[in-house]
Amino acid sequence: MRSDESRWSSEQGFGLVETLVSVGLLTAVSIGVAQMFAVAALANHNARDRTSTSILAVEKMEQLRSLTWGIETQPGGDIGLPVSDWVTDISVEPPITGGPGLLPSPGGTLETNIPYYVDYLGPDGQWLGTGGSPPPGTVYIRRWSVDPLPTSPNETLVLQVLATTLKQELQRASSGATGPRGRLPADSWLVSVKTRKAV
Repeated sequence: MRSDESRWSSEQGFGLVETLVSVGLLTAVSIGVAQMFAVAALANHNARDRTSTSILAVEKMEQLRSLTWGIETQPGGDIGLPVSDWVTDISVEPPITGGPGLLPSPGGTLETNIPYYVDYLGPDGQWLGTGGSPPPGTVYIRRWSVDPLPTSPNETLVLQVLATTLKQELQRASSGATGPRGRLPADSWLVSVKTRKAV
């Protein structure tokens, strides 16, 4: 009779303790998986923003690099005077005259929205406007600077383009960050030089 009782008690299934342990393990694993999905979703979002800002930064750098900065070639191959674009406004689409072109930019154009050195773009990268504050629908902000190279100011320019998201800029502003702007997760920051060549 004893063997029947012990067999019957071992076949009863899980007891309360075993059930609680199983539920606890399942809960711990579920929380870990949920956190992993949250981290993966954030990383995916940042990667998508970083890809978009990279494309937008390259577009603006190409606009800057396409502006005239050279030396005029005279008939017979003689070198002439420097030729510089100091009138194109690339903060509007399409670019127009009436802007600074490749004139040296004022300080802080990469940290704040300064007219002629900023433009605002929508979710698909479409141009929305320029000026001191973003228009409705802005998702991305592009800022740029033009600085003469200190060792060769008449011959070489340092061009910088920063593309970022409006969301990051608003978070940065609300945090009270001061001083030079550091790189944020979705930022794309390009630096290039442009040297005078014969045109």
